Amino acid sequence: MTFTPRYIARCIPGYRQHVLAPDLLMMGLLLALPAAGRADDVVSPPPAEAVSSTVVEEPVLDTVTVSALAMDENANLQATPHSVMKADELLQKGAATLGNALSDLPGVQADTFGGGASRPVIRGQSAPRVAVKSDGASVMDASDISPDHAIGSDPLLASRVEVLRGPSTLRYGGGAIGGVVNVLDERIATELPDKTVQGFVALRGNTVAEEKAGAGSLNLRLPGNLVLHAELADRDADDYEINGFTEPTVKGSYGASQSSSAGLSWIHERGYLGLAYTWQSSTYGLPGHNHEFEDCALSGSSLSCSSSGHAHEEEEVPYVDMSHRRLDVRGAYEEPVKGIEEVTLRFQNTRYHHDEIEDGAVGTTFLHNGYETRLEARHVALAGFEGVIGLQWSDAQFNARGEESFIPKTDTASQAVFAVEHYTFNPQWHLELGARQEWQQSTPLEDEQARPAFDDSANSLSTALVWQFHSDYNVSLSLARAQRLPQAQELYANGVHLATNTYECGLLACPSLGAAAEVNPETSHNLGLNLRKIAGNFTFDIGAYHNHIDDYIYARTLDQIEVFRLIRYSQVEAEFTGAEASADYRFGSGWKAGLMGDVVRATRTDTDENLPRIPAARLGFNLEKSWSRLSLNAEVMQVYEQDRIAAYETRTPGHTMLNAGVNFRPADKVLLFMNGSNLLGEEVWNHTSFLASTIPEPGRNLTAGLRIDF
Repeated sequence: MTFTPRYIARCIPGYRQHVLAPDLLMMGLLLALPAAGRADDVVSPPPAEAVSSTVVEEPVLDTVTVSALAMDENANLQATPHSVMKADELLQKGAATLGNALSDLPGVQADTFGGGASRPVIRGQSAPRVAVKSDGASVMDASDISPDHAIGSDPLLASRVEVLRGPSTLRYGGGAIGGVVNVLDERIATELPDKTVQGFVALRGNTVAEEKAGAGSLNLRLPGNLVLHAELADRDADDYEINGFTEPTVKGSYGASQSSSAGLSWIHERGYLGLAYTWQSSTYGLPGHNHEFEDCALSGSSLSCSSSGHAHEEEEVPYVDMSHRRLDVRGAYEEPVKGIEEVTLRFQNTRYHHDEIEDGAVGTTFLHNGYETRLEARHVALAGFEGVIGLQWSDAQFNARGEESFIPKTDTASQAVFAVEHYTFNPQWHLELGARQEWQQSTPLEDEQARPAFDDSANSLSTALVWQFHSDYNVSLSLARAQRLPQAQELYANGVHLATNTYECGLLACPSLGAAAEVNPETSHNLGLNLRKIAGNFTFDIGAYHNHIDDYIYARTLDQIEVFRLIRYSQVEAEFTGAEASADYRFGSGWKAGLMGDVVRATRTDTDENLPRIPAARLGFNLEKSWSRLSLNAEVMQVYEQDRIAAYETRTPGHTMLNAGVNFRPADKVLLFMNGSNLLGEEVWNHTSFLASTIPEPGRNLTAGLRIDF
């Protein structure tokens, strides 16, 4: 497929009226446009002196640097849609998991599974099309395999989280067509602390699950330009309440986790080198885990279930006991040779162990062990182009043993080379280019004859043009062709997966269904358009996108017995079309109002059927009043009914979320907060969850806590 003018016109949201036009979000987008449409604003930028004068007189957004982007430029002037959450925001959010922590950002929701696990859903895509990174390196847990597997990253210890959306994410893999979540931490210091000892302590608790959580971090400056880092986090929560303050609770929605890390860095005037060892453990319940269908088997192209199955309604809910050990090496060095501004190194070795325990005995064990190395070099301007070139290689083994060993032990090795380049024509026009070539070899280490090895390559290209048509405004157009290679589960799954109530069959598994004649790379053609206003009392970011995906891999339902389904991973043509927007308006003394919304529609192009677990449209409004040390905020979020459903799905009702909070800073480095969520006590059903029709989300909740920096 090529990006012809006709294709581009067809991709513009609104071309197919039934896709986006009915949604109230579009009204919000249109209301924001007049502010950018005055004829006297659409002119060439004023001289530097005039721009400087304007900046002094009216508010300007803070310069945002996003480390996951290739260049150390203001992220507001680049094409990639992005969001950033800092440590204070992550603490106040009160989320136990990364997916929940990010779920209110434009275009981002969560694939929840009780109280112990959730994954980010970006633009309707979840794992494995959303890459979760730890300071640019893969996390290497088991969250890609199933939604009941927690992400191996603790929001309590994150210094900030960056979310990238759109085609420029191919720097981290062509498969990240949904987006990239980059979790930054302080395990390895990159510069000398201002003081000999510095760090923070934080405490938090809530009412809906009687959560008790705490975290602390310490940086100690040692002789010889050495920095020692230590950190610790602990969280414990009971089953959460559906209504808030009252019964009933969701049995098995409890969760407890502990994280600790120690790191040592050597700081040089031109760079740093450090290592850190991290240990994380987690224990959490699996609500909705049903053994009634554990004896189901594949019979030809349908399911066969005996009558000997049994439910565990009166017994303990199965739970996960997870441990994740990780060694990180990170370094950077400026101007190692002529022509190279900086080289950076990321190496990590992971040992992941995950037991699912039923009736006091281990039912299934998941293991994921491997390493990844990433080397990047930022070069000086060459013919006007500035950018980053890099190499990445990894090797990991995944293994599932026991009752739900539906994936064989598989070794996956991959290698990649990539480049991201920027070219500035003049202060108004900015060009971004990206390319990535990767190779993957997936080898089953068990039952090799029934499951053949997979060896293929993928290439991805992207380009974006940014037009700074006014000192306060810019517009960007991005195009990309991104390829994703299938993961082990999509290739080789063959067996019962009780967490999702499915019998899964991979593309190259289940002989009775016939192996796929050919497995092709998933190829996504992406178009994105963004309009931003980055200065003044009124600022906004409005974006629309369209992804046409050839050989899209999804779990197609072939048969169903009650709630248990037979799914076969299949390759089809699919389209994702959506829009997302956020706007802020500052008025009066310390007042700020905000608006956000998002919507996505996803269908198979050959049948026009809806794809499963696509998020419902949302529209939200918030209001904040700030004084010197006190701030109050309130938010209303309307989540609409999701009735555009796939086969075997059920409609999810809409709901209204009312949240409010207060922050108080009695001293410069002390924060006290209290937040209320779902204050209306709404019954919330999350359509992106595999438990959307059986397990509701938490009810009314109060969260309070503090953070002290020193």
